[in-house]
Amino acid sequence: MRLNHDIHLGYCTNIHRGESWEEAWRGLKEHTLRVKDRVSGGKPYGIGLRLSAQAAQELSQPGKLDEFRRWLDQNGCYVFTINGFPYGSFHGTRVKEQVFKPDWSTKERLDYTNLLFDLLAQLLPAGVSGSVSTLPGSHKTFNVGSDELAAIFTNLRLCRQHIEKVAEKSGHDLHLGLEPEPLGLFETSGETLKFFGLYFDQNPQDRDFFKFIGLNYDTCHLAIEFEEAAEALNRITGAGIRRSKLHCSSARKLQPTPENIARLRGYDEPVYFHQVIASYGPDEPLRRFKDLPDALAFAATQPADLGREWRVHFHIPIHAQPADGFDSTRDHLDGAMQWLAKNPSKCQHIEMETYTWEVLPQDMRSGDVVDQLVKEYDWTLAAMRNCGLA
Repeated sequence: MRLNHDIHLGYCTNIHRGESWEEAWRGLKEHTLRVKDRVSGGKPYGIGLRLSAQAAQELSQPGKLDEFRRWLDQNGCYVFTINGFPYGSFHGTRVKEQVFKPDWSTKERLDYTNLLFDLLAQLLPAGVSGSVSTLPGSHKTFNVGSDELAAIFTNLRLCRQHIEKVAEKSGHDLHLGLEPEPLGLFETSGETLKFFGLYFDQNPQDRDFFKFIGLNYDTCHLAIEFEEAAEALNRITGAGIRRSKLHCSSARKLQPTPENIARLRGYDEPVYFHQVIASYGPDEPLRRFKDLPDALAFAATQPADLGREWRVHFHIPIHAQPADGFDSTRDHLDGAMQWLAKNPSKCQHIEMETYTWEVLPQDMRSGDVVDQLVKEYDWTLAAMRNCGLA
């Protein structure tokens, strides 16, 4: 939906299963339209679409895109952003490190992302910009060396060139947002600046790069890094990096007491990465764990060395109230909203992303998935109204 300052709000449909196009479209019909009916007030409804590589290929077949466009028009919907981070399966199987594959050193990732822009340019309404979000190059455990980094930069440059051509042909403002994530190739605001600085060291002539490629700022991810929203966003903005999209999301934070550690075991599940970062104080280095089982194993063997606070990459409903000794990182999301209220022209795409519905502990669920999404809209729209964004 279109809000003040030409900002568009939607939820990411990666919360629904949808590896094939037919499955993805079924999710839109069965879930997204029900959400729309409860939150849009009869106004055009913006969709944050997730397309796997398989679904994107199937949607690009003759007649499919025209059929989808007609459906969007008939139902008062439009697509303004696509989540292009997960290439393959994203539900019901081990995702974890697989979500970073293929990474940006490969032609498969480049071709997939280019196709998403081809599709998006044909779906966008007149006068609406379009964004695609993607992974932060690669993952730290993939042993990215100089050759792999050079390949990542080459493919990003080729993608930028493709986006520019599609934008010129379509007349739309199109942009790619790389998404910092814990243990991604870059995960903090400082590492983000370093990554893009290295790109320009190798591509000093690419002056239009940030017109087409920037950052998808996920509030859960940067909160887990113990960053302050305004400081991080000002640092990124000061470096000239475009804020392609803002992901509204929230994570678990807690004091690592024996009771909380025991309760945290209920969040250990086999599908997604749940990286953990522990703080030992303002002047002490952070301790990072690749996944929740690693942190729990450390707690079992080193119970006296757990630090002051843990933050866990487990997306929880943004409207959820902390309980039973747990807290959330929603204060970082609040800070990002307040920053955007002061800088409303700096980011026009906002997407709520709580993809963990199927693996949420039962006490975190609010009715069915549609009920949860409606409550997230209610919270987000209220927060945006409070600061003049809606």
